[in-house]
Amino acid sequence: MEMLEKQLANLNIVKRSSGKEEPTNLLGIDTSKTMQAEKGNLVAVLCSNGSVRIYDKERLEVLREFSARSGFLNGVKFANSCDHVYSSCTDGTVKCWDARLASEKPIQLFKGYPSNIFISFDINHNDHVICAGTEKIDDDALLIFWDARMTSQDISSTKDPLGAYSETHSDDITNVCFHPTNPNMVVSGSTDSPVNVFDISLDNEEDALVTTCNSVSSVSSIGWSGKDYKQIFCMTHDEGFYWWDLNHLDTDQPLTCLNIQDVREVIKVKEGPLDYLIGGLYHEKMDKLFVVGGANTGSIHLMNCTTSGLVHVASLRGGHAATVRSFSWNMHDNSLLTGGEDAQLLLWKPEAKEKTFTKKESMKIASSVYHRVRVHNNESYKRKKNH
Repeated sequence: MEMLEKQLANLNIVKRSSGKEEPTNLLGIDTSKTMQAEKGNLVAVLCSNGSVRIYDKERLEVLREFSARSGFLNGVKFANSCDHVYSSCTDGTVKCWDARLASEKPIQLFKGYPSNIFISFDINHNDHVICAGTEKIDDDALLIFWDARMTSQDISSTKDPLGAYSETHSDDITNVCFHPTNPNMVVSGSTDSPVNVFDISLDNEEDALVTTCNSVSSVSSIGWSGKDYKQIFCMTHDEGFYWWDLNHLDTDQPLTCLNIQDVREVIKVKEGPLDYLIGGLYHEKMDKLFVVGGANTGSIHLMNCTTSGLVHVASLRGGHAATVRSFSWNMHDNSLLTGGEDAQLLLWKPEAKEKTFTKKESMKIASSVYHRVRVHNNESYKRKKNH
Protein backbone atom coordinates (compact mmCIF):
# COMPACT_ATOMS: atom_id res chain seq x y z
CA MET A 1 0.00 0.00 0.00
CA GLU A 2 1.38 3.40 -0.98
CA MET A 3 2.08 6.04 1.66
CA LEU A 4 -0.99 8.20 0.99
CA GLU A 5 -3.38 5.24 0.93
CA LYS A 6 -1.81 4.05 4.19
CA GLN A 7 -2.35 7.46 5.80
CA LEU A 8 -6.01 7.44 4.76
CA ALA A 9 -6.48 3.91 6.05
CA ASN A 10 -4.95 4.90 9.41
CA LEU A 11 -7.17 7.93 10.04
CA ASN A 12 -8.65 7.93 13.53
CA ILE A 13 -10.89 10.34 15.41
CA VAL A 14 -8.97 12.74 17.63
CA LYS A 15 -11.77 15.16 18.47
CA ARG A 16 -15.51 15.61 18.08
CA SER A 17 -17.74 18.63 18.61
CA SER A 18 -19.08 19.00 22.13
CA GLY A 19 -22.75 18.74 21.24
CA LYS A 20 -23.61 21.73 23.44
CA GLU A 21 -24.84 23.66 20.41
CA GLU A 22 -28.33 23.24 18.92
CA PRO A 23 -28.50 19.92 16.97
CA THR A 24 -28.47 20.47 13.21
CA ASN A 25 -27.29 18.68 10.09
CA LEU A 26 -23.79 19.77 9.01
CA LEU A 27 -24.01 20.28 5.25
CA GLY A 28 -20.79 22.06 4.29
CA ILE A 29 -17.30 22.61 5.73
CA ASP A 30 -14.46 24.97 4.84
CA THR A 31 -11.30 25.85 6.75
CA SER A 32 -9.39 29.11 7.01
CA LYS A 33 -6.47 29.45 4.60
CA THR A 34 -4.52 31.81 6.87
CA MET A 35 -2.26 30.94 9.78
CA GLN A 36 -3.20 34.03 11.76
CA ALA A 37 -6.61 32.66 12.68
CA GLU A 38 -7.62 33.02 16.32
CA LYS A 39 -6.39 30.06 18.42
CA GLY A 40 -5.40 28.01 15.41
CA ASN A 41 -7.24 27.45 12.16
CA LEU A 42 -10.90 28.38 12.00
CA VAL A 43 -13.55 26.09 10.56
CA ALA A 44 -16.80 27.33 8.98
CA VAL A 45 -19.72 24.89 8.94
CA LEU A 46 -22.98 25.28 7.05
CA CYS A 47 -25.91 24.09 9.19
CA SER A 48 -29.34 22.89 8.08
CA ASN A 49 -30.99 25.56 10.23
CA GLY A 50 -29.69 28.06 7.68
CA SER A 51 -26.78 29.42 9.71
CA VAL A 52 -22.98 29.26 9.52
CA ARG A 53 -21.01 28.28 12.63
CA ILE A 54 -17.35 29.13 13.22
CA TYR A 55 -15.42 26.47 15.14
CA ASP A 56 -11.93 26.34 16.58
CA LYS A 57 -10.36 23.44 14.64
CA GLU A 58 -8.41 21.76 17.41
CA ARG A 59 -11.04 22.06 20.15
CA LEU A 60 -14.09 21.82 17.83
CA GLU A 61 -15.94 24.32 19.96
CA VAL A 62 -18.28 26.93 18.49
CA LEU A 63 -16.77 30.42 18.62
CA ARG A 64 -19.66 32.26 16.94
CA GLU A 65 -22.61 31.78 14.62
CA PHE A 66 -23.90 33.85 11.69
CA SER A 67 -27.52 33.81 10.53
CA ALA A 68 -29.55 35.53 7.81
CA ARG A 69 -32.73 37.07 9.13
CA SER A 70 -34.36 37.33 5.71
CA GLY A 71 -33.48 33.88 4.38
CA PHE A 72 -31.36 30.77 4.72
CA LEU A 73 -27.61 30.72 4.19
CA ASN A 74 -26.33 28.00 1.88
CA GLY A 75 -22.80 27.22 0.83
CA VAL A 76 -19.80 28.31 2.88
CA LYS A 77 -16.36 29.45 1.72
CA PHE A 78 -13.40 31.22 3.31
CA ALA A 79 -11.54 33.88 1.37
CA ASN A 80 -8.05 32.80 0.30
CA SER A 81 -6.15 35.77 1.75
CA CYS A 82 -7.99 36.58 5.00
CA ASP A 83 -10.49 35.23 7.52
CA HIS A 84 -13.57 36.51 5.74
CA VAL A 85 -16.19 33.81 5.24
CA TYR A 86 -18.86 33.96 2.53
CA SER A 87 -22.26 32.36 2.20
CA SER A 88 -24.95 32.67 -0.45
CA CYS A 89 -28.49 33.26 0.73
CA THR A 90 -31.99 32.46 -0.45
CA ASP A 91 -32.84 36.18 -0.12
CA GLY A 92 -30.84 36.88 -3.29
CA THR A 93 -27.60 38.02 -1.66
CA VAL A 94 -24.12 36.74 -0.91
CA LYS A 95 -23.03 37.73 2.57
CA CYS A 96 -19.46 38.27 3.78
CA TRP A 97 -18.67 37.89 7.50
CA ASP A 98 -15.49 38.43 9.48
CA ALA A 99 -14.95 35.04 11.10
CA ARG A 100 -12.95 36.63 13.93
CA LEU A 101 -15.79 38.93 15.02
CA ALA A 102 -19.13 38.19 16.67
CA SER A 103 -21.53 40.34 14.69
CA GLU A 104 -25.16 40.00 13.65
CA LYS A 105 -24.50 41.94 10.45
CA PRO A 106 -22.29 40.93 7.52
CA ILE A 107 -19.38 43.25 6.76
CA GLN A 108 -20.31 43.21 3.09
CA LEU A 109 -23.43 42.37 1.10
CA PHE A 110 -23.51 41.37 -2.57
CA LYS A 111 -26.99 41.91 -3.97
CA GLY A 112 -28.46 39.99 -6.91
CA TYR A 113 -31.20 40.89 -9.36
CA PRO A 114 -34.89 40.85 -8.33
CA SER A 115 -36.31 37.32 -7.74
CA ASN A 116 -32.82 35.72 -7.57
CA ILE A 117 -32.58 32.77 -5.16
CA PHE A 118 -28.94 31.68 -4.76
CA ILE A 119 -28.21 28.01 -4.10
CA SER A 120 -24.49 27.86 -5.00
CA PHE A 121 -21.48 30.18 -5.16
CA ASP A 122 -17.70 30.47 -5.00
CA ILE A 123 -14.99 33.12 -4.79
CA ASN A 124 -11.99 33.00 -7.12
CA HIS A 125 -8.36 32.35 -6.19
CA ASN A 126 -7.29 36.00 -5.83
CA ASP A 127 -10.50 36.99 -3.96
CA HIS A 128 -11.46 39.44 -6.73
CA VAL A 129 -14.63 37.84 -8.14
CA ILE A 130 -17.66 36.11 -6.62
CA CYS A 131 -19.95 33.98 -8.75
CA ALA A 132 -23.33 32.65 -7.57
CA GLY A 133 -25.81 30.27 -9.23
CA THR A 134 -29.57 30.69 -8.98
CA GLU A 135 -32.63 28.53 -8.83
CA LYS A 136 -34.60 28.49 -12.05
CA ILE A 137 -37.24 31.22 -12.04
CA ASP A 138 -39.58 31.12 -15.04
CA ASP A 139 -37.12 30.21 -17.81
CA ASP A 140 -34.00 31.71 -16.26
CA ALA A 141 -31.13 30.14 -14.32
CA LEU A 142 -28.32 32.65 -13.94
CA LEU A 143 -24.67 32.87 -12.98
CA ILE A 144 -24.24 36.26 -11.26
CA PHE A 145 -20.83 37.96 -10.86
CA TRP A 146 -19.59 40.63 -8.44
CA ASP A 147 -16.34 42.47 -7.80
CA ALA A 148 -15.33 41.14 -4.36
CA ARG A 149 -12.44 43.52 -3.74
CA MET A 150 -12.94 45.56 -0.60
CA THR A 151 -11.73 49.05 0.24
CA SER A 152 -12.30 50.90 3.49
CA GLN A 153 -15.31 52.56 1.84
CA ASP A 154 -16.82 49.16 1.01
CA ILE A 155 -17.19 47.95 4.59
CA SER A 156 -20.89 47.48 5.46
CA SER A 157 -21.83 48.48 1.91
CA THR A 158 -24.00 46.71 -0.66
CA LYS A 159 -22.57 45.81 -4.04
CA ASP A 160 -24.55 45.33 -7.24
CA PRO A 161 -23.61 42.69 -9.84
CA LEU A 162 -21.02 43.18 -12.54
CA GLY A 163 -23.22 41.10 -14.83
CA ALA A 164 -24.64 37.64 -15.45
CA TYR A 165 -24.49 34.59 -17.72
CA SER A 166 -28.01 33.53 -18.72
CA GLU A 167 -27.75 31.29 -21.80
CA THR A 168 -25.81 28.22 -20.71
CA HIS A 169 -28.00 26.67 -17.98
CA SER A 170 -31.74 26.04 -18.13
CA ASP A 171 -32.35 24.70 -14.60
CA ASP A 172 -31.17 25.14 -10.99
CA ILE A 173 -27.41 25.82 -10.84
CA THR A 174 -26.39 23.55 -7.99
CA ASN A 175 -22.60 24.05 -8.12
CA VAL A 176 -20.08 26.78 -8.89
CA CYS A 177 -16.35 26.09 -8.49
CA PHE A 178 -13.45 28.38 -9.41
CA HIS A 179 -10.12 26.96 -10.54
CA PRO A 180 -7.69 26.56 -7.57
CA THR A 181 -4.94 28.67 -9.19
CA ASN A 182 -6.36 30.42 -12.29
CA PRO A 183 -8.73 33.19 -11.14
CA ASN A 184 -10.42 33.39 -14.58
CA MET A 185 -11.54 29.76 -14.86
CA VAL A 186 -14.81 28.58 -13.33
CA VAL A 187 -16.93 25.46 -13.74
CA SER A 188 -20.67 25.25 -13.04
CA GLY A 189 -23.17 22.39 -12.87
CA SER A 190 -26.94 22.19 -12.72
CA THR A 191 -29.92 19.87 -12.44
CA ASP A 192 -30.26 19.85 -16.25
CA SER A 193 -26.93 17.90 -16.52
CA PRO A 194 -24.48 20.25 -18.35
CA VAL A 195 -21.16 20.96 -16.64
CA ASN A 196 -19.87 24.20 -18.16
CA VAL A 197 -16.31 25.51 -18.09
CA PHE A 198 -15.84 29.28 -18.52
CA ASP A 199 -12.96 31.70 -18.98
CA ILE A 200 -14.44 34.86 -17.47
CA SER A 201 -11.60 37.05 -18.77
CA LEU A 202 -13.36 37.04 -22.16
CA ASP A 203 -15.91 39.69 -23.02
CA ASN A 204 -19.18 37.80 -23.34
CA GLU A 205 -20.82 34.54 -22.29
CA GLU A 206 -20.58 32.89 -25.71
CA ASP A 207 -16.83 33.51 -25.97
CA ALA A 208 -16.27 32.66 -22.30
CA LEU A 209 -17.75 29.15 -22.61
CA VAL A 210 -14.68 26.93 -23.03
CA THR A 211 -16.49 23.60 -23.17
CA THR A 212 -19.58 21.74 -21.99
CA CYS A 213 -19.40 18.25 -20.51
CA ASN A 214 -22.56 16.19 -20.11
CA SER A 215 -23.10 14.45 -16.79
CA VAL A 216 -26.40 12.96 -18.09
CA SER A 217 -27.93 13.61 -14.68
CA SER A 218 -28.48 16.26 -11.99
CA VAL A 219 -25.15 17.59 -10.69
CA SER A 220 -24.52 17.37 -6.93
CA SER A 221 -20.78 18.15 -6.71
CA ILE A 222 -17.97 19.33 -9.01
CA GLY A 223 -14.27 20.05 -8.59
CA TRP A 224 -10.84 20.37 -10.21
CA SER A 225 -8.05 17.80 -10.27
CA GLY A 226 -4.94 16.68 -12.14
CA LYS A 227 -1.58 18.31 -12.79
CA ASP A 228 -2.07 22.11 -13.07
CA TYR A 229 -5.75 21.35 -12.36
CA LYS A 230 -6.56 20.65 -16.01
CA GLN A 231 -9.20 18.02 -15.14
CA ILE A 232 -12.70 18.31 -13.70
CA PHE A 233 -14.81 15.73 -11.88
CA CYS A 234 -18.51 15.57 -11.16
CA MET A 235 -20.88 13.63 -8.89
CA THR A 236 -24.63 13.43 -9.59
CA HIS A 237 -27.68 13.19 -7.37
CA ASP A 238 -28.23 9.59 -8.52
CA GLU A 239 -24.65 8.68 -7.45
CA GLY A 240 -22.97 8.89 -10.84
CA PHE A 241 -19.32 9.88 -11.25
CA TYR A 242 -17.73 11.60 -14.27
CA TRP A 243 -14.14 12.69 -14.90
CA TRP A 244 -12.94 14.81 -17.83
CA ASP A 245 -9.48 15.93 -19.01
CA LEU A 246 -9.37 19.46 -20.45
CA ASN A 247 -5.88 18.81 -21.81
CA HIS A 248 -7.65 16.97 -24.64
CA LEU A 249 -9.76 19.93 -25.78
CA ASP A 250 -7.51 20.60 -28.78
CA THR A 251 -6.64 16.97 -29.54
CA ASP A 252 -8.43 13.96 -31.03
CA GLN A 253 -8.43 12.20 -27.66
CA PRO A 254 -11.74 11.95 -25.80
CA LEU A 255 -12.34 14.32 -22.89
CA THR A 256 -13.89 11.59 -20.76
CA CYS A 257 -11.47 9.74 -18.45
CA LEU A 258 -14.13 7.89 -16.50
CA ASN A 259 -17.90 7.57 -16.74
CA ILE A 260 -19.87 5.63 -14.10
CA GLN A 261 -23.64 6.14 -14.17
CA ASP A 262 -24.16 4.59 -10.72
CA VAL A 263 -21.14 3.99 -8.50
CA ARG A 264 -23.21 1.85 -6.14
CA GLU A 265 -23.56 -0.80 -8.83
CA VAL A 266 -19.83 -1.19 -9.57
CA ILE A 267 -18.05 -0.63 -6.24
CA LYS A 268 -18.13 -3.39 -3.66
CA VAL A 269 -16.95 -2.52 -0.17
CA LYS A 270 -16.24 -5.30 2.32
CA GLU A 271 -16.85 -2.98 5.26
CA GLY A 272 -20.49 -2.36 4.31
CA PRO A 273 -22.67 -0.79 1.63
CA LEU A 274 -21.82 2.28 -0.44
CA ASP A 275 -25.07 4.26 -0.39
CA TYR A 276 -24.03 7.69 -1.70
CA LEU A 277 -21.20 9.94 -2.86
CA ILE A 278 -20.10 13.01 -0.90
CA GLY A 279 -17.41 14.61 -3.07
CA GLY A 280 -13.90 14.47 -4.46
CA LEU A 281 -10.51 14.97 -2.81
CA TYR A 282 -7.55 15.83 -5.03
CA HIS A 283 -4.14 15.42 -3.38
CA GLU A 284 -1.87 17.85 -5.23
CA LYS A 285 1.45 16.55 -3.87
CA MET A 286 0.66 12.96 -4.82
CA ASP A 287 -1.30 13.86 -7.97
CA LYS A 288 -4.12 11.56 -6.94
CA LEU A 289 -7.89 11.99 -7.00
CA PHE A 290 -9.94 10.26 -4.33
CA VAL A 291 -13.71 9.91 -4.28
CA VAL A 292 -15.43 10.09 -0.89
CA GLY A 293 -18.66 8.19 -0.32
CA GLY A 294 -20.55 6.74 2.58
CA ALA A 295 -23.17 4.47 4.06
CA ASN A 296 -26.41 5.56 5.70
CA THR A 297 -25.11 4.08 8.96
CA GLY A 298 -22.32 6.70 9.08
CA SER A 299 -19.35 4.83 7.60
CA ILE A 300 -17.12 6.79 5.21
CA HIS A 301 -15.58 5.07 2.18
CA LEU A 302 -12.49 6.43 0.38
CA MET A 303 -11.83 5.36 -3.22
CA ASN A 304 -8.84 5.96 -5.48
CA CYS A 305 -9.84 7.27 -8.90
CA THR A 306 -8.08 5.81 -11.96
CA THR A 307 -8.96 5.77 -15.66
CA SER A 308 -9.85 2.11 -15.30
CA GLY A 309 -12.29 2.73 -12.45
CA LEU A 310 -12.66 3.45 -8.75
CA VAL A 311 -10.73 1.31 -6.27
CA HIS A 312 -11.74 1.09 -2.61
CA VAL A 313 -8.84 2.26 -0.38
CA ALA A 314 -10.19 2.55 3.15
CA SER A 315 -13.30 2.87 5.28
CA LEU A 316 -13.66 5.08 8.35
CA ARG A 317 -16.10 3.58 10.82
CA GLY A 318 -17.23 4.19 14.37
CA GLY A 319 -17.46 7.96 14.08
CA HIS A 320 -20.78 9.06 12.60
CA ALA A 321 -24.15 7.47 13.32
CA ALA A 322 -25.94 8.71 10.19
CA THR A 323 -25.38 10.03 6.66
CA VAL A 324 -22.21 12.13 6.26
CA ARG A 325 -22.88 15.28 4.21
CA SER A 326 -19.59 17.17 4.16
CA PHE A 327 -15.83 16.95 4.59
CA SER A 328 -12.68 19.05 4.37
CA TRP A 329 -9.19 17.60 3.80
CA ASN A 330 -6.02 19.39 4.96
CA MET A 331 -2.93 18.39 2.94
CA HIS A 332 -0.53 20.07 5.38
CA ASP A 333 -1.28 17.83 8.36
CA ASN A 334 -3.25 15.08 6.55
CA SER A 335 -6.29 15.74 8.74
CA LEU A 336 -9.91 15.25 7.75
CA LEU A 337 -13.00 17.05 9.06
CA THR A 338 -16.40 15.43 8.56
CA GLY A 339 -19.96 16.47 9.36
CA GLY A 340 -23.34 14.85 8.91
CA GLU A 341 -26.93 14.21 9.92
CA ASP A 342 -25.98 13.11 13.43
CA ALA A 343 -25.09 16.76 14.23
CA GLN A 344 -21.45 15.83 14.84
CA LEU A 345 -18.29 17.49 13.56
CA LEU A 346 -15.36 15.06 13.70
CA LEU A 347 -11.61 15.64 13.31
CA TRP A 348 -9.60 12.66 11.99
CA LYS A 349 -5.80 12.34 11.92
CA PRO A 350 -3.47 9.47 10.93
CA GLU A 351 -2.66 6.98 13.69
CA ALA A 352 -4.19 9.09 16.44
CA LYS A 353 -7.13 8.24 18.66
CA GLU A 354 -9.46 10.24 20.87
CA LYS A 355 -9.33 9.65 24.60
CA THR A 356 -13.05 9.21 25.16
CA PHE A 357 -15.51 7.96 22.64
CA THR A 358 -19.30 7.98 22.57
CA LYS A 359 -21.07 7.46 19.27
CA LYS A 360 -24.18 9.59 19.04
CA GLU A 361 -27.48 8.66 17.47
CA SER A 362 -28.68 10.38 14.32
CA MET A 363 -30.65 13.58 14.78
CA LYS A 364 -32.38 13.11 11.39
CA ILE A 365 -33.09 16.81 10.99
CA ALA A 366 -34.73 17.89 7.75
CA SER A 367 -32.34 20.03 5.72
CA SER A 368 -33.89 23.30 4.60
CA VAL A 369 -30.89 23.93 2.36
CA TYR A 370 -31.29 20.64 0.50
CA HIS A 371 -34.99 21.39 0.07
CA ARG A 372 -34.01 24.54 -1.82
CA VAL A 373 -32.45 22.43 -4.58
CA ARG A 374 -35.24 20.58 -6.34
CA VAL A 375 -33.39 17.28 -6.65
CA HIS A 376 -36.70 15.44 -6.62
CA ASN A 377 -37.65 17.09 -9.92
CA ASN A 378 -35.73 14.62 -12.07
CA GLU A 379 -38.06 14.14 -15.00
CA SER A 380 -36.14 16.46 -17.34
CA TYR A 381 -32.83 14.63 -17.15
CA LYS A 382 -34.51 11.22 -17.07
CA ARG A 383 -36.07 12.00 -20.42
CA LYS A 384 -32.64 12.97 -21.80
CA LYS A 385 -31.14 9.79 -20.46
CA ASN A 386 -33.72 7.62 -22.14
CA HIS A 387 -33.26 9.08 -25.62
